[in-house]
Amino acid sequence: MTDRRNSSRRSQAWFGAQGRSGMLYRSWMRNQGFGHEVFDGRPVIGIATSASELAPCNAHLTRVAEAVKRGVWQAGGLPLQFPTMATGETLMRPTAMLYRNLMAMEVEELIRANPLDGVVLLSGCDKTTPAMLMGAASVDLPAVMVTGGPMLNGKYRGQDVGSGTHVWKFEEDLKTGRMTEEECFFAEGCMARSDGHCMTMGTASTMACVAEALGMQLPGSAAWPAVDSRRMETAQAAGRRVVDMVEEELRPSRILTWEAFENAIRVNAAIGGSTNAVIHLTALAGRVGVELGLDDFDRLVREVPTLVNLMPSGTYLMEDFCYAGGLPAVMAELLGGGLLHGGPVTVTGRTVAENTAPAERVDSDVITPLGAPFQPAGTGIAVLRGNLCPDGAVIKQSAASPHLLTHRGPARVFDSPEAYHAVADDPGLDVDENTVIVIRNAGPKGYPGMPEVSNVPLPAKLLKAGITDMVRVCDGRMSGTGYGTVVLHVTPEAAVGGPLALVRDGDPVVLDVPGRALRLDVDDAELARRRQEWTPPAERYVSGYTWLYTQHVEQADRGADFGFLRGGRGHEVPRDSH
Repeated sequence: MTDRRNSSRRSQAWFGAQGRSGMLYRSWMRNQGFGHEVFDGRPVIGIATSASELAPCNAHLTRVAEAVKRGVWQAGGLPLQFPTMATGETLMRPTAMLYRNLMAMEVEELIRANPLDGVVLLSGCDKTTPAMLMGAASVDLPAVMVTGGPMLNGKYRGQDVGSGTHVWKFEEDLKTGRMTEEECFFAEGCMARSDGHCMTMGTASTMACVAEALGMQLPGSAAWPAVDSRRMETAQAAGRRVVDMVEEELRPSRILTWEAFENAIRVNAAIGGSTNAVIHLTALAGRVGVELGLDDFDRLVREVPTLVNLMPSGTYLMEDFCYAGGLPAVMAELLGGGLLHGGPVTVTGRTVAENTAPAERVDSDVITPLGAPFQPAGTGIAVLRGNLCPDGAVIKQSAASPHLLTHRGPARVFDSPEAYHAVADDPGLDVDENTVIVIRNAGPKGYPGMPEVSNVPLPAKLLKAGITDMVRVCDGRMSGTGYGTVVLHVTPEAAVGGPLALVRDGDPVVLDVPGRALRLDVDDAELARRRQEWTPPAERYVSGYTWLYTQHVEQADRGADFGFLRGGRGHEVPRDSH
């Protein structure tokens, strides 16, 4: 084993200090049973874990951390585990997205404030992965992401069941009488039958794949199921690798380049990934000074087909994706077609091309070849513009109904998701299949936190009539496990005076996805008159974190980060007070 002791290492400002300061740092650490020899200048590796029983997708990460520790010890480092908050969408109210930025701040400050030379980031649920990447990128110490892995496939009555995706399906079945309450209660226990995050291509799986595509996660590690022994092998390998990265000074700033972000955007299109990746990648890019605009997401995916046949866009689940070859097989296919950059360096110290060279596509039903894709090029995320969304909106084409991608219909406006839910089951609700449901005040500032509420269920009377989809427009987000013809992230949001605030019942809304347009067929003079009448909503928060959030959150097209967190702040520590 290589001697990795180094007196000039960052951690030695603590553990190598002379006199009283050094004695304080070392002696208190020794109450955990560490011998004096572990403070000899070897790399100190932080293991940041969002393990929490309040975030079910992350609950098993304490065990993953043990595997990381083994790898760090093997490579001659000193592993020190520390907790972070967990932002689980399954339980947190009003939405975990409200706390993504808070978690990113916490991760950043914990890394900077402590005697660490590198860090392994353990995440699971969909907001924890971007939050940890954002925090680590702002500090810029060597870092490796290890996501906790997807659950095993759900099973119900001989069929595969996808977490999240089947929630919407079962709800529709319940409303239309195809499923009883007792059957639904039984089915909910069949969706999440092991440790791990959603096994559909929801936001958690998407962001795990995106982290790998960016080069921040070891090749193939996004897809191993949480309970597969190879998940622990991957974690142990990450622990070994991060010690080498400290020696090589391989930092996020060398990995998170423009080309890496281009790769991640194209990979997201190829896997049928979540629209939430748009917001998280934009926020992460802002932390490393990469100018990533909303239109880049449209431009870069127009020639990328959807290769992965997973729910909610397709049939299979993450366990199948893993056994079919995982993300390396997808990236190899894209690279062979000239759709990825092969040169960016990754956490392995090797390039994307070198990492994907041994990849093999085992099942062409799950991961289709570039020449015969699951869905043709141009079916990924589309960015819309128009008088209803001057700063942009997005739609996931692969999860939408083709016949609704060009549509004109009258608006039925609701000032909150709750207002819609209160009447959605009313048989007298004045809607039909041509109606465009508009949900507003669900954006970053307006809700607050931009919840996953945009794909509201269809009105009960339309479901019973056999209608399975209709156009919905909202300034909020949609779960990556969701589906339907839903226009999301309408920017600027209604709460800050965006045009969505001016829409009235009956106004004609025109959706033209091929033409990348979303507009209101109301003349400019009338809209100007309505704007004169509009008054901003009263401030609801005067103190606490939610006040901070509403005062400083940027709009969706900027990643909904805090403006004061854009850019990096490095790893310098405050003056020693001892």
